[in-house]
Amino acid sequence: MPKGNPGDADTAPEDYGAMRLDVLATSADGDARYRIHTEVQRTMRDLRLKRNAIELGQLKTWSRRARSSRPEHFRVVKTLVRTGIRVLGLRSRGERNALSPVLKHCRFEFDALPEAFHGFRILHLSDLHVDGLPGLAECVADRLSDLVVDLCVLTGDYRFAVTGPCHNVYPNMQRLLAGVSAQQGIVGILGNHDMAEMVPAFERLGVRMLMNESLELRRGPDSVWLVGVDDPHHYGCDDLPGALLDVPEQAFKILLVHTPELIPEADQHGVRLYLCGHTHGGQICLPFFGPLLTHANCPRQYVRGAWQYNNVTGYTSAGVGCSGVTARFLCPPELILIELCCARRRESRQDSPSSSATRVVSATLPTRMR
Repeated sequence: MPKGNPGDADTAPEDYGAMRLDVLATSADGDARYRIHTEVQRTMRDLRLKRNAIELGQLKTWSRRARSSRPEHFRVVKTLVRTGIRVLGLRSRGERNALSPVLKHCRFEFDALPEAFHGFRILHLSDLHVDGLPGLAECVADRLSDLVVDLCVLTGDYRFAVTGPCHNVYPNMQRLLAGVSAQQGIVGILGNHDMAEMVPAFERLGVRMLMNESLELRRGPDSVWLVGVDDPHHYGCDDLPGALLDVPEQAFKILLVHTPELIPEADQHGVRLYLCGHTHGGQICLPFFGPLLTHANCPRQYVRGAWQYNNVTGYTSAGVGCSGVTARFLCPPELILIELCCARRRESRQDSPSSSATRVVSATLPTRMR
């Protein structure tokens, strides 16, 4: 798989605060670029130290995107939901629903997409929580066994619990990833259930992890840039400007982020496609009302499915696994197959007007965050 410049696994220095001389220092603005890279490396170091301190319970308060809330509130809600499902005799049905993933096909059309990437297919998997429900990994691998894509992206939350060891995650991830066939590899980011120790473990499984980093994907003379940031919701360790440092301003940018809470910032930085999860689409939804809870600090229209925000096209996955309770109602687990389409290709073929409706996003969706 093509490598991006910042923090490649085989070239990144162990001391993330170390200065990067690079060849940039030989250019006319080398001193300025040198200072920028040095500052970015300091930021990377500080964010890694921040995440480590949070994981160890050494920080009591810190900046993050999540609304202020008390953990005991979520424990009470989880207990009530579990009790209600059991009393109503719906536990088995809820687990069957959770083990019945659906494959969703989306086509997004862009004027700015390089023509070589017309028809590029991305498999988007989010919120796997792969150790939470026995049989889930095998079920997903079997569902994906006949699917061949160009790229697979994972947008965080691989563990069911939010504390404790991660050792049960890795064998399940290995079984699940055995069903993925992606010609340009698998790329992932961390979510709010995940720990930093997963990064080297996942890379040993063949997943390229992005921690506020970018990666260039090439097809012939054309390229798009994949940008991945650390979790903004709980850890607050995202650094989108730093991740974009080496990305050309006019490049076609695809952002991987765990939650839909960075949408305005993504728009400001010229992101064209935003892929996320975290909300589970509610996981348990009611008729005519929708999700009971979304756990995201953003308007509800961005918590599930396709959406448009100014120039940013996005998809918020309902997720693959379960969180809190191992059940789903009116919100099936999703495996998202996204096909990128270049509008110029359609225009050059003089397609009929009806064929222009390749974009999944409705033009009536709100374009401002409230």
